Amino acid sequence: MAAMAGSVLLAFFMIFTILSSSSVSSLSLNYYDKTCPNFESAVTNAVKKAMKNDRTVPAAILRMHFHDCFIRGCDASVLLKSTKKNVAEKDGPPNVSLHAFYVIDHAKEAVEKMCPGVVSCADILALAARDAVALSGGPNWAVPKGRKDGRISKASETRQLPAPVFNISQLQQSFSQRGLSLEDLVALSGGHTLGFAHCSSFQNRIHNFSATVDVDSTLSPSFAANLRRICPLQNKAKNAGSTMDSTTFGFDNVYYKMLLGGKSIFSSDQALLTNPKAKSLVQKFAASEAEFGKAFAASMVKMSSLTGGQEVRLDCKVVR
Repeated sequence: MAAMAGSVLLAFFMIFTILSSSSVSSLSLNYYDKTCPNFESAVTNAVKKAMKNDRTVPAAILRMHFHDCFIRGCDASVLLKSTKKNVAEKDGPPNVSLHAFYVIDHAKEAVEKMCPGVVSCADILALAARDAVALSGGPNWAVPKGRKDGRISKASETRQLPAPVFNISQLQQSFSQRGLSLEDLVALSGGHTLGFAHCSSFQNRIHNFSATVDVDSTLSPSFAANLRRICPLQNKAKNAGSTMDSTTFGFDNVYYKMLLGGKSIFSSDQALLTNPKAKSLVQKFAASEAEFGKAFAASMVKMSSLTGGQEVRLDCKVVR
């Protein structure tokens, strides 16, 4: 995994130079150099501390950041609590399984003690996602900063998130609407190397797949049989499901190797093999962990540069 980190910073600088859209123009690597120069260590420490007690934290934070950025940009709106007058994003159907919000709260509390009212929750979440990957053995990269926190958070907008049943056309459309390419799609899908999937998200592949076939034929028979054992048709276990790859807590390229071996979890994972260019990228990343790490870091910079907030919240859970 150490090979991942070697050329990642070079790749970052290349892509940050290439990007010139308005969403990126307000971000800078030295945004807080004069106002809060040492705050990143507080974020890293909060992630490290949480990981010691809960090994699922990295996957949770990475998913949280992704879900934040795909709705109104990376504005920390996913952190806001619902109110009597509004059901917030975190309570939307795709987000009810999000957890580890306390990690961002703890990081924010530590940063506020250092520099009150300076660093946004959105920047803290972006940095925490980077740290979650790096501390799990994945690539490290410099995070451009200067995001602002949003005031709007609506559960109804979570329907915009790409679903685990999406085909390749739907995935491409979802990503392209946010300025992300097919390579970004394939690279960011590699984030599935961390985490866990509940039965409901892949039930369509292992029971009543079609009118004539019960199980998705692209799945390895033994793998499908194991998934069916874990998730029977009349499953009643609330937390039943499967890890996304065989190295659950390590950030690596095993996800791609399993995908090529018929051992992917989501329909949207399998969909990557239905497009020649996407399949070629899957093969490339399966063959080289370093290439995957470089691509993932670059795509994370692009995705996290989607901005849309207006303020710096003192409490990440509520608007002022």
